Amino acid sequence: MDDETRTRVEAAAFRRLVEHLRVRTDVQNIDLMNLAGFCRNCLAKWYAAAAEEEGHPLSKLEAREIVYGMPYEQWKARHQTEATEAQKAAFTEAHKH
Repeated sequence: MDDETRTRVEAAAFRRLVEHLRVRTDVQNIDLMNLAGFCRNCLAKWYAAAAEEEGHPLSKLEAREIVYGMPYEQWKARHQTEATEAQKAAFTEAHKH
């Protein structure tokens, strides 16, 4: 696969991941962090860093809006739930280094 095709394929896979995360609002960021070690906010940070490298700086909120498909505060109000004690304990355990 040549570099141009690889880049298009990677971009398509990224867009599909973002769309999947937008649809699966039942999956909380803490669940993603506990199981995969990253969440929507991490993805937004990586997006902003990549944009910066390309000379197109984005704010944290702009990058989050791209990932969430809406302003972050709106997503939180609609979809974010309070983390359970079990989720918090799993997070603490998963992030011991």
